[in-house]
Amino acid sequence: MDRKPDLVLSGINHGSNASVSLFYSGTVAAAIEACMNGIPAIAFSVDDHSPDADFRLAVQFARPIIKKVIETGLSTGTCLNINFPRISPEECKGMKVCRQTIGVWKEEFDKRTDPQGHDYFWLTGEFSNEEPLSEDTDEWALKNNFGAIVPVSVDVTDYAAMEALKLWLL
Repeated sequence: MDRKPDLVLSGINHGSNASVSLFYSGTVAAAIEACMNGIPAIAFSVDDHSPDADFRLAVQFARPIIKKVIETGLSTGTCLNINFPRISPEECKGMKVCRQTIGVWKEEFDKRTDPQGHDYFWLTGEFSNEEPLSEDTDEWALKNNFGAIVPVSVDVTDYAAMEALKLWLL
């Protein structure tokens, strides 16, 4: 059979995949893999790691977004990374189309011991938002009770850097 799905949905993931976290995310990777194969795709995440996370907000907004993507499609090589804040649906101010926040993870390793007495290291750390006042970013949207929609392109080429590097060849 030579058929493809009409749409791939990944998630709803526990924990935000905003900013650079999308590069570490299996949820976003599944959506990217689909769009690399010409299938429209959406990754959904809620900024809540707790086992009893409230997904009502994600469900409320996911349905109309899914419907719109099915009706209109997405650009070739583009998928959506959608994150929801850890709030009730009543607190949400709506959805914002955003860009990815510039930020970094300051990673640390916590030495632990497993039940068999073997040491291991657990990756921990803290996210540092390098532009906390930029209102067009996903992190700002989440902190201000908006859901964040970031279109993600498979092509991560830095075209400005490419032009600068061409000058090196002279």
